[in-house]
Formats: sequence, C-alpha cells, structure tokens
Amino acid sequence: MLTNMTNMRKEIDEIPEAAARLLDGSAAELAAAGRALREKDPAFLITIARGSSDHAATFIKYAVELTAGRPVASLGPSLASIYGARLKLDGGAAIAISQSGKSPDIVAMTEAAAKAGAVTVALTNTLPSPIASASAHAININAGPELAVAATKSFVNSIVAGLALLSEWVGDEALKAAIRNLPGHFEKAVKLDWSALANELGDAESLYMLGRGPALAIASEAALKFKETSNMHAEAYSAAEVLHGPVALVEKRFPVVTFAARDAAEASAIEIADNLAAKGALAFATSDKVKDARRLPFVATGHPITDALTLILPFYGFVEAWSRAKGFNPDAPVALKKVTETL
Repeated sequence: MLTNMTNMRKEIDEIPEAAARLLDGSAAELAAAGRALREKDPAFLITIARGSSDHAATFIKYAVELTAGRPVASLGPSLASIYGARLKLDGGAAIAISQSGKSPDIVAMTEAAAKAGAVTVALTNTLPSPIASASAHAININAGPELAVAATKSFVNSIVAGLALLSEWVGDEALKAAIRNLPGHFEKAVKLDWSALANELGDAESLYMLGRGPALAIASEAALKFKETSNMHAEAYSAAEVLHGPVALVEKRFPVVTFAARDAAEASAIEIADNLAAKGALAFATSDKVKDARRLPFVATGHPITDALTLILPFYGFVEAWSRAKGFNPDAPVALKKVTETL
C-alpha cells in the first residue's frame, strides 16, 4: 500500500511534523522579524503572493486585522514587474510568500516594497533564494521538499509562520500557546474521514466552497485544489457574498461546502449553509451547529484564529483520494508545473 501512496498523500501526512519543524527551527528568525515589526509599528501591511501562497496571505490578512488592528491589502505583483508603479509604503510592512522563492514578479514587488520604505518579511521554503535576498527578514517555513505539484504542507506552514510572526509582533500569549498546540491538532485532523462528501458528490461538475474570515482563505484554497487535482470547477465565496448573485446557480443537489470555524462568524455561516440545504442544495459544513446541512468532521483548536486552519487537512486528504478515484494523478496535474515563473 505504501508503494502506491502519492507524494501528495505523503506530504499531507507530513504536515504535523513540518509544522513542528518550523516552530522549532525558525524560532529565532520569527522573533527577530516580530521585533522589527514592533519597532516599525506599521500603520498597514501589504501581502505579495500568488496561488496557494496568496490564499495563505488572505488567512494572515484576517489574522492581522483581527489581532493587531492594522489593515492589510494584497498587492498585485504586476504593479512592479509590469507597470513599474511607485508606491508610498514607508509607513507600512510587507509580507511576501513564495514556496520557491524565485517567482520574478513576486521578487520584483518585494524589492519595490523595500525601496518604498516598507519593512519586508519573506516566508519561503527555499533558502537562499531571490525572495530572501530581496527582504529584510527571511523566514524559512521549513516545510521540507514538496514534490507534488499541488501545495499542501507549504501552504499550511506559510500560515503557521505568518501566525507565529504575528504573535511575536503583538506579544499575544494566547495566540502563541494556540500555535504551539497546532502540530498536535494537525495530527488529529489529518486522520479525519470526509468520505461522506465523496459518496454524495457523484457526477457533480461544479461546486461552491464557502467561508468567512480566516475560513474564507481555506475555502479559496480548497476550490483551487479541486481545479488543480481533479479538473473540477469549484468557486470560493464568502458565506455572505454567495447570496449576492452566485446563489442563483444553486439548484437541487448542487454541492456546497461551508468551512466554518469556532469563531464569531460560525453562526452566520451555518445559517446560510442550512438555508441552502433547505432549498435542496447538497450542503456540508464543518460545525456541530448544523440543522439541515450535513456535518463534516473537524478538530477544534480552542482559539478563533487557529481553528480555521485545521479544516484544510481533512479536505486535502479527501481531494487527494477524490482525484485518484476520478482517474487523475494528483501529483502531476495536467498543464501545471511546480514552479510558475510569471513576470
């Protein structure tokens, strides 16, 4: 059985170990970068990323805004690499995320942010690398080699690194404790079984992934993984935004997965999931509070910021198995390669 295990499945199983490796191996760098942010006291942050890394940036965005009270904006890397825009960033900080550390447009935007006066922090799985050289502080996310094209452990570790950086910056002891507990929660989450979802999807060709706050980043990552590994059309929406137009496509047994965390948005997200289920949608949600929607197993972390992150692990296991069941190779999606170098 082990000889037939995909690289993607191996890398999913390695997430708990990878997270522990990050927290141990990069502690000094995270503390130094957090200290730099305290000294800078930025009025705002920008994030620089693409693909799964941009979804990680979205998670970090919500965490920063909810914890540090600073607005965070995602900047299009083409502002620097294509348009040569000159931005005024001297009052802010920038977080660049790149697994490979060498995408030209990500590097160019990071260099531009540094020149514009921002304190720059790179979260990367590759040191040394151009993104590390372009940044004042480089954090090795320590995910280890990732052979599958679809990112899994590097996505999770990018978020863990961002949360650890945030906790060092603001001195949030509760968040620090929650982060230390993540490898243990990941150990449980990676073993959860979402086969009930697979059994119901059947021949569905499209589905919605919903979330609010940090869980919206998880929904976005999940939708991307459906596309990458299974050639299946999936779209991510805010559980509130889906009611402003996209709900028109939700007919009988249209699949909807709601990623709900144990936070202030859980009640509203579940209300929408239940309403869609009552209208005939094939609705699933990661909450014990569902009435009409179907419950998906989850691991609660006891902290409203980290809780959403554990939701991606059982999904990863599900989508890897779903991809194989549909005759695809999740390690080598059609027309994709591991490192995308855009200008």
